[in-house]
Amino acid sequence: MITGVAERTRRWRTAAGLAGLLALAGGGWIARPSARPALDVCAPDTTIPGPSHDLYCVPLLPAPGVTGVTGEAALTWRGWPFTVAVTPDGVTRFRAELRLTGLPPVESLGPYRHYVAWVAPPLMAPMVNLGEVGNGRTETGPVAFNKFVLLVTAESTATGTWPTGKVVVRGQGASTRMIPPDFMQFTLGAVPAGTEDRHDGPGGWPTPPMRAGLQMWPVMMRLRPAVVPVLPAPPPESLPPARPREILPVADGDTVALTAGFVRRRLGGRDVTMYGFNGQYPGPLLWVPQAATITVDFRNTIDWPSTIHWHGVRLDNRFDGVPGVTQDPVPPGGRFRYRVRFPDAGIYWYHPHVREDIQQDLGLYGNILVRSPRPDFYSPANREEVLMLDDLLVGADGPAPYGRERATHTLMGRFGNVFLINGDPDYRLAVLRGEVVRFFLTNVSNTRTFNLSFGGARIKVVGADIGNFERERWVESVVIAPAERYVIHVRFDLTGPVAIENRVQGIDHVNGTFLAEVDTLGTVRVAETVVGRDLGATFARAREDSAVIDGLAPYRRMVTQPPDRTLVLTMRTADLPFTVARLMTLDSMYFNPVEWSGTMPFMNWASTPTEVQWILRDPATERENMAIDWRFHRGQVVKVRLVNERRVLHAMQHPIHIHGQRFLILDVNGVPNDDLAWKDTILLPVGATADILLELSNPGRWMLHCHIAEHLESGMHMIFTVE
Repeated sequence: MITGVAERTRRWRTAAGLAGLLALAGGGWIARPSARPALDVCAPDTTIPGPSHDLYCVPLLPAPGVTGVTGEAALTWRGWPFTVAVTPDGVTRFRAELRLTGLPPVESLGPYRHYVAWVAPPLMAPMVNLGEVGNGRTETGPVAFNKFVLLVTAESTATGTWPTGKVVVRGQGASTRMIPPDFMQFTLGAVPAGTEDRHDGPGGWPTPPMRAGLQMWPVMMRLRPAVVPVLPAPPPESLPPARPREILPVADGDTVALTAGFVRRRLGGRDVTMYGFNGQYPGPLLWVPQAATITVDFRNTIDWPSTIHWHGVRLDNRFDGVPGVTQDPVPPGGRFRYRVRFPDAGIYWYHPHVREDIQQDLGLYGNILVRSPRPDFYSPANREEVLMLDDLLVGADGPAPYGRERATHTLMGRFGNVFLINGDPDYRLAVLRGEVVRFFLTNVSNTRTFNLSFGGARIKVVGADIGNFERERWVESVVIAPAERYVIHVRFDLTGPVAIENRVQGIDHVNGTFLAEVDTLGTVRVAETVVGRDLGATFARAREDSAVIDGLAPYRRMVTQPPDRTLVLTMRTADLPFTVARLMTLDSMYFNPVEWSGTMPFMNWASTPTEVQWILRDPATERENMAIDWRFHRGQVVKVRLVNERRVLHAMQHPIHIHGQRFLILDVNGVPNDDLAWKDTILLPVGATADILLELSNPGRWMLHCHIAEHLESGMHMIFTVE
């Protein structure tokens, strides 16, 4: 037991040089209550906000003739580097922990020797054997069906491929509740007399594009946003064409000029007006050594006030680029000088923080690659590629308009229908056979979470937002939310074209079914020529990064501590069209952990911050969004619980970004994370709860917000102060 200030200080200095960084406030250590048991999706504590029992716990009911047996299945994501686990096709992949009591000796039920768990879709085929179970808790094999039922049967063998014995208990996953709304019940009174046009906005709105195969109620297709449509004014023929991104090596002390301006882009066979930094799309890739400090001379020549936010960089607060908090917005024709220090190696990006639903979406973004002096910072690769993943909503005449006074699409966010890598709808990369490519991935889309795969090529996840994972992990696909970054290694063993694909499962809300969607972002063409330097042996090993493990050792004692602060992520609506509110009420029977695509385009398009407000709420004070006033001392490390409320009219995942600091994801839904990495953005699935350990090393007034641009515009942001 530590008894003195000197001894406390000595121990933390010894541990990776992090003296003063762990819970030191006001000259003393924070006294904490004793540790609380981990959250449990099947035993929610009603006094503490937690994960959704409704979505992640399946009651197991006894079959007819079976008495005294009770059970439930806790659905968790375990052993995954992301906060949600999915298959390469986008089907949610759970681990099911079965908890059973009252099972009699199996022999008492007949000629049986084993209790076996099974999972199947509602039509009961195919059937998957999850393994032998018994009284108590048993973690079974993966559950990966869009809709599913669980069974426990008494069997003569534990290894069969089909149940032939007696059914003991059974249950249904939450997604099976999705059914088509009763058409007559829905349409009768769906459009009350005199209200049909009440929500029509000003004229000039073109009909938004809709994915083929979707259906919408006719009344929904009459909705219009109650704002004026706007796009950049200069005609494209008067503008220079956007140039491809350039790599800009920068040294300590250098000055870089970045100008936000208009560019011409070719989309769908026509020229359109968009934005770019330095006439490039994306903006220049800054190549910076770790610990360097540079000056950026920003000039704004677009038609909106703007700033530059240095996403993920722990820089001086004065230069964070948040209007009304760290600086005034830079008006059209204005300038601002940023001084940016890069203390951490990794992949970062820059973008505006004024109406980013418009400015970022139209091309104002760029990457920063911060190089570590460690020669072995990453395991070996033959080459590197920096990819910015994006989507853009494009109609017959070019990008779909935005709302001038307020954002549109605030319900679900603006999903695009044209997919881009580095601004290119037809990205291509040529590699040699056997080549190991290190990809630095950044999701710069307004809303879309990608499930990225490389045609079956093997993928190894190496790093996250702010540095490496403790251990590299093999994955079949990469789940990356808006503003997140991942570093991955991919080895291309087979010759020919390899599609870079986004494979997800949307929801057809009219029919109550899942909708498989496959979109190609680009193509890797693998040559027959074999790479000269064969890295197959090192690629096949999942490396442990001892420097990361040692650096995180001082923080591990806080993993089991109760949270210091809690934020509940929720929403409220006002004055929604009658039909929209009715359909959303029916739709709330089930929410996908991630809304992968925009399958309700008209009701989403017509929503603005007037009708939909997204909320961060502090349950300790009941304060919301900018009324929250969290204050900390520099050097504190606090545990923050994030709770994504399921019981709202339309729950969604939220990529929560914290400016100027870094954090560790400790657990999701009470399941500990056994592979830590420093992050600045976390994807919080619907109804999920995550505990993060936030290191407050950087003084100033900082923003915390959802990085779905339209949710940010509809109020989902707050400020905290580090003194």
